[in-house]
Amino acid sequence: MRLIYKAGDRKSYIHRVTESDLPAFAGDPRSAGKKALHPVYSSYALARDAEWTCRLFVLDMLEEDEEGIGTAIALEHLSPALPGSEVRFEAEIESIEGNRIRCRFTARVDERLIARGTQEQAIVKKERLARLFQSLKKERKP
Repeated sequence: MRLIYKAGDRKSYIHRVTESDLPAFAGDPRSAGKKALHPVYSSYALARDAEWTCRLFVLDMLEEDEEGIGTAIALEHLSPALPGSEVRFEAEIESIEGNRIRCRFTARVDERLIARGTQEQAIVKKERLARLFQSLKKERKP
């Protein structure tokens, strides 16, 4: 793991809300056929894009034999964003402890705060992840 960042360092990412970012749930009959429940950016799409913004630090920090994996996310969804809206994510490193990188993030449409939260990732050896995933596959077999 390359320690090239410190607490307070920032990254940003811009995402334009599309129809695929709207909330639709397979188990909800009101979402049958992928119809969106509401015409706004879903909380789970917001969480995905917040995690990506924080992952931008991790991508720079990885050694060839390492990978990052999400370990925690907390999201407060404060205000809606419509399809076509440009959402600007700002992530700031809160701490780096061992192999864990913790970020806080905000998401805004223009000056309006639509979400905030924290996200954590761990940097681990690819080999360790492969062993973990393989052991999970073995668990599933009858």
